Amino acid sequence: MISSSSPLTTTDLNALAERVRMAAERANGNVHDLLALLRLLEQLHREICDNQFQAALPTNRQALYKLLRDIETNGGWPYIPRKRLESFLGAIQEESDSREC
Repeated sequence: MISSSSPLTTTDLNALAERVRMAAERANGNVHDLLALLRLLEQLHREICDNQFQAALPTNRQALYKLLRDIETNGGWPYIPRKRLESFLGAIQEESDSREC
C-alpha cells in the first residue's frame, strides 16, 4: 500500500497497472469477470475524480493554466469510455446476417 506521505511514483503506477493486467489475464476470457473488472475500474475512476482530484484542483488562474497545459502535453483528460449497447447489438446482428447468407 502507498503511504499517504510519499508521492505516487511511476513505479507505483506501473505496479498497479501490472496487477490489473494480471487480473484481466486470470479472467481467462470470462466475459463476466472482465466486465466486473471494467466496472470496478470505472467506479474507481469516478471515486478518484469526484473525491480526490476535484479537491486537488488549483484555486488560482496561473496554477490552473499550468495544469491544463500539462494535461494537454501529457495525453489529455483521463476518460474511460463505455461501449454502447447499440454497438454490441449491431455486431450481433451483423454476425447473424452473415450466417444466414
